[in-house]
Amino acid sequence: MAAVDDDFRVRESIKSLLESAGYAPLVFSSAEEFLQSGTLARATCVITDVRMPGMDGIELQRRIRLERPLLPVILISAHHSAEVRQAAINEGAVDVLYKPFDAADLLKIIQLALTKSREK
Repeated sequence: MAAVDDDFRVRESIKSLLESAGYAPLVFSSAEEFLQSGTLARATCVITDVRMPGMDGIELQRRIRLERPLLPVILISAHHSAEVRQAAINEGAVDVLYKPFDAADLLKIIQLALTKSREK
């Protein structure tokens, strides 16, 4: 499980939430940091912000798809955009949540994504 967000507070809140649910998440401040970490090879799910300096979440999702086409990716964004949401879903995102999102919703989406991923 990995979370990628350039906002420290968001990153830490996702980390705390996932830990409270029994996951052992790794968190990263950028898409580049995540890709260079080697975590992609063993991640079970990636939660990433859409808008980040450098590589954005949509491009990160594309890169993930090249190496791990079935890895669940959940995008989060502070900016409501039907175009971005549709692009993310078309690229294979499990879902797009908008900040501030409900913690229970994120956990439910993660659980569904992990269940579907195991079935494939």
